[in-house]
Amino acid sequence: MKSSLVQRGVAECLGTAFLLAGVVGSGIMAAKLAGGNGALALLCNTLPTGAILTVLILTFGPISGAHFNPAVSMAMAVRRELPANAAAIYVAAQVGGGIVGVLAAHAMFELPLWQVSMTVRTGPGQWFAEFVATFGLLVTIFGCGTRTPAAVPYAVGLYITAAYWFTASTSFANPAVTIARALSDTYAGIAPAGVLAFIGAQLVGTLAGVLLARWLWRE
Repeated sequence: MKSSLVQRGVAECLGTAFLLAGVVGSGIMAAKLAGGNGALALLCNTLPTGAILTVLILTFGPISGAHFNPAVSMAMAVRRELPANAAAIYVAAQVGGGIVGVLAAHAMFELPLWQVSMTVRTGPGQWFAEFVATFGLLVTIFGCGTRTPAAVPYAVGLYITAAYWFTASTSFANPAVTIARALSDTYAGIAPAGVLAFIGAQLVGTLAGVLLARWLWRE
């Protein structure tokens, strides 16, 4: 039986919340345990993120499609695979869920719930990295979804794991994640001044991914 729009919205909210709890929580733990070793801290942040993303897609995919990302929902709307009203609800649920996930991570580590990040992430290299990260994510989703849809959860988790390391921005590739991480002055944070440029680059990457996928994987 097809899930209702309310059920799908809740799945998107809950899934994005767990994703951000994973990203921010593992970042806090990494900073505590890495002893100042930047490479080790990044590795400790990367592996849980890729793992939880795979688990969440497998868990919530049958309900909502497991987007957890406004870029993915907007891409699906452009491709007419998701109605515009549903896409709007998905995006709102994802942004709200992301913020809840950050608050949950702060609570678990007994940090102040409401924070503003001081970590500056800006510049042409970072913006281009977000374009590349989001473009690659969309190509991964559509490419695997066309021929081997059962592989999408694993492909997306592995892609994000790799992109943490080959992009200068550590692959946010997600407007909801970008907004939520601005509310955490921890290892995974981004200063609010850098948010709009990151989201702009992500949306351009989304459009490029949609156009390329439409050309490469024609019906």
